[in-house]
Amino acid sequence: MSVRKLHRVSRVMGDFAVAEGASGGAPSAESRARDYGAPGGARVGSGARRWDVLAEAQGCWMGMDRFRRDRERNKRYTYGRQWDDEVCVDGRMVKESDLIRRQGNVPLKNNLIRRMVRAVLGVYQSQQSEPTCMARDRDEQKYGETMSTVLQCNMQLNRMGKVNARSMEEFLISGMAVHRKWYGWRNDKLDCWTDYVQPNNFFIDSNMRDFRGWDVSMVGEVHDISYEDLCMSFAKSPADYRWLADTYRLARDSRLLGSLTEEFGFPLNGRFDFLVPSDPTRCRVIEVWRKESKPRWRCHDVNNGDVYKIETEDYAEMVERENAGRLRDALSVGMDAEDVPLIRAEWFVDSYWHYYFLTPTGEVLDEGETPYEHKSHPYVFVAYPFIDGEIHSFVADVIDQQRYVNRLITMYDWIMRASAKGVLLFPEDCLPDDMTMDDVADEWARFNGVIMIKGNNRGQLPQQVANNCTQIGISELLNLQLKFFEDISGVNGALQGKPGYSGMSASLYSQQTQNATTSLLDLMNTFSDFVREGAYKDVKNIQQYYDTPRVFNIAGKNSHLVEYDPRKIRDVEFDLSIIESTATPAYRAMANDFLMEIWKSGQITLEQLLEHGDFPFADNLLQSVKSQQEEMERGGTPSGLPAEVREAAGAGADMAAVEKARQMLGGGGR
Repeated sequence: MSVRKLHRVSRVMGDFAVAEGASGGAPSAESRARDYGAPGGARVGSGARRWDVLAEAQGCWMGMDRFRRDRERNKRYTYGRQWDDEVCVDGRMVKESDLIRRQGNVPLKNNLIRRMVRAVLGVYQSQQSEPTCMARDRDEQKYGETMSTVLQCNMQLNRMGKVNARSMEEFLISGMAVHRKWYGWRNDKLDCWTDYVQPNNFFIDSNMRDFRGWDVSMVGEVHDISYEDLCMSFAKSPADYRWLADTYRLARDSRLLGSLTEEFGFPLNGRFDFLVPSDPTRCRVIEVWRKESKPRWRCHDVNNGDVYKIETEDYAEMVERENAGRLRDALSVGMDAEDVPLIRAEWFVDSYWHYYFLTPTGEVLDEGETPYEHKSHPYVFVAYPFIDGEIHSFVADVIDQQRYVNRLITMYDWIMRASAKGVLLFPEDCLPDDMTMDDVADEWARFNGVIMIKGNNRGQLPQQVANNCTQIGISELLNLQLKFFEDISGVNGALQGKPGYSGMSASLYSQQTQNATTSLLDLMNTFSDFVREGAYKDVKNIQQYYDTPRVFNIAGKNSHLVEYDPRKIRDVEFDLSIIESTATPAYRAMANDFLMEIWKSGQITLEQLLEHGDFPFADNLLQSVKSQQEEMERGGTPSGLPAEVREAAGAGADMAAVEKARQMLGGGGR
């Protein structure tokens, strides 16, 4: 009978003893089974219902009702619908725009908020940055460079430049930005993906107070998807397909769901309702991630050093029976009982993230423990400033100034229309017998008109009245509000690109722009932390799911390929930092100038210059250089530069330097 190989504790541990119940986080048997496709949790159509989870999620959803309403108001003001606030008139709620029209006026507006948001977005776009990975162990820094390349390729795959820009706009309007990081199929491609999550569909624990989000215990999202997407996601058999058809035939019944919400004590709320989608053709799926706890055993296998957790029902099989077998095998070969490497276990209460996909009637579509090795939920969110759990957006700070500006220009327009402008005062006894008042009005307005009048005893003559009622201080108030608008938002004329006054020095203008940028620094840094948190989960997902070697090449780099080896990178811990992007024209120009200087000084070869530089002709010229070197090695004579290389280089390079490089090939380069 073959005896398993056991390592002596004295050899494995040395002189150091391992504390009982060493902490660790190896995947549980349940999560490992799910990773390899084994069924876990409730199956579709099993009849399982989780009313408690659904009610708790709805409570968190209703707790964010004020945020959703504030977001809608901020969005209206940002995109021009600035007279849609409701006011009470004679006991009825009407929109301000309708009330103004009833009074015979026009609800005018001057959208300053949209201009302010565009200016801040321009500042964000001008400061392009990207996350970079750095290995915590300096000996593994080469893996950090590889992971940075892989992460940037994944960001290009997800078009993160566009996603981050629109998320920044959402962050300015609502004060919250949310992304979802997941792994799966999309467009016939299996990869790590990032989804933008509309904050209206998102909910978090209403008891969360940590602005880092570390104390969140529930997070989720409502999905309104088509029936086809629903079946593709959850139907694994014909029975599942039929069950989904029957279930969502009821889920679209507003009367049934209305009775359910009455049981919960929450009324239906129109477009913000938790159970009923606004579009009846869509299917509502409620995704909930909840932090739960249960007893488990934390195990330390002294034989190989693994630290992992097991379920309580697996303790007899995986610990007691395994230890008994090891003792039996060790004694059979004469090993001391004290020196047998046994599995050491400690009972504890484990906290973990559990996910549920629920129907509006409480049925469980899918559930299980988090499959991600980062042991958390797939969402990344930021709320600003989140002091005492409150969210106040950048746009909300200037809504009062925007309303007052709209009110002033509307009042200005009404006064100008209501004031007398060229009104003719014509005494009745001066009217000729052969003319009417209409004839007088037409003659008065006609060029070179002549009006005959009759004299009277009072000596009154027709006269025209023009009343200038515009200079009553409205323009001064308007200028004051515009100044308040810039002072409160911090987005002044210099940041908006407005020209300075005559004689302003360039240093003063630059200082004003820098001061305005400083007032936005907190917003920019908060959003950069959000991008960094998202990149961290991207790295963790890449380490977990990229299980085969791959070759990556970032778009825009000339001939630099990076090979990703999961066996070497999977267990590396990375720190992430946000640095200036290397994709900006200023960065590329600076890098090219630096490479040209060290090439002229003879510190690098021409091949290294073309490989690491970013020149429009680099690939063709490098290929020509290599072919000429091969020709010289065979004893031939190098020819001149190809015509296409000369044309490409002539468009954006110094031909004297290029020709000098070619002449140096005869001597083997510098």
